[in-house]
Amino acid sequence: MKDVDLEDYQFLDGCEREFATGTADRVLVALADLENSMSGYQVSRLEHSLQTATLAERDGADEQMVVTALLHDIGDGLAPWNHGALAAAVLQPYVREECVWIATHHGLFQKYYYAHHLGDDRNERNQYRDHPHYQACMHFCEDWNQAAFDPAYDSHPLEHFAPLVRKVLHR
Repeated sequence: MKDVDLEDYQFLDGCEREFATGTADRVLVALADLENSMSGYQVSRLEHSLQTATLAERDGADEQMVVTALLHDIGDGLAPWNHGALAAAVLQPYVREECVWIATHHGLFQKYYYAHHLGDDRNERNQYRDHPHYQACMHFCEDWNQAAFDPAYDSHPLEHFAPLVRKVLHR
């Protein structure tokens, strides 16, 4: 790359910018692929994501938070032990810091609902008790995320959220 000149870099910059315009569509494909991820739950990861986003939307969450709710588990297939960090990396250029923090930490906050059954500390989230987004992450998990495993819930389809994803992930 040290031998590339300004004209070459301007060309490459144009290619990268054009590629970036398709980010939302690639994200929607990745979401659709969650239909075939992880078994054992009563709903697919896609359905869980749709339920989480639908709950957030019906609760009056703003557009950035609804998209965060939709994408919070997008990293499950590639990064099962730190999927929140992957989701946060996807979201970071497009949403406010609160949403990025929630995406990053929701997995730890979710442990409140099951860790004690596995001999772990369900209150591990309390290490962030004084963080400005602690309460928002508790709300995200309590009211939307942990409640989004219901096979009878009438969630919106992915097509409902596609325009919102395109709007928020447009730059």
